Amino acid sequence: MKIPTKLKHKPVIVSPEYDKIDGRIEKSDAKGLSIGLAQWNDRGKVDVSAKIWRYTGEKWSRQSEEMPLHRIIDLAILICRTKQHFKDAYKYEKLYDEENTMLDRIPIQGGAMNVEICTDNEMIDEDIKLVNDVLAKDDEMLSERLARLAGILREMGY
Repeated sequence: MKIPTKLKHKPVIVSPEYDKIDGRIEKSDAKGLSIGLAQWNDRGKVDVSAKIWRYTGEKWSRQSEEMPLHRIIDLAILICRTKQHFKDAYKYEKLYDEENTMLDRIPIQGGAMNVEICTDNEMIDEDIKLVNDVLAKDDEMLSERLARLAGILREMGY
């Protein structure tokens, strides 16, 4: 299935048939990924974004997501720090240190991205166990992708 090119997001680099490697192959509606011109571009201001193209079986979904590239990298950073936390979370009865819920403070662009346990979540004690279980179940799938990303970053000199 071809990624649409007549919509507001204008694909430039694409990964079609993403559903075949999405990790949830049997039921993925994510049919492609693209890097292209952002749908929110205004005359004289051009942004590049990435988009996850979802298809319901009948039409392209309004739930397709488009994000600026820096946010995708920020999400990758957050995923890495999350996996890192859960690697040693077994040390805590509730899978986190109740006295110190700040996991990291990552300097970015003169500020910092805080990574912390969301104690405002009324169900945090149950929800953190669910996240831990899913990350453990998906570890092979996530680790393969992170290893590929690490290799590419090394190739690029990072």
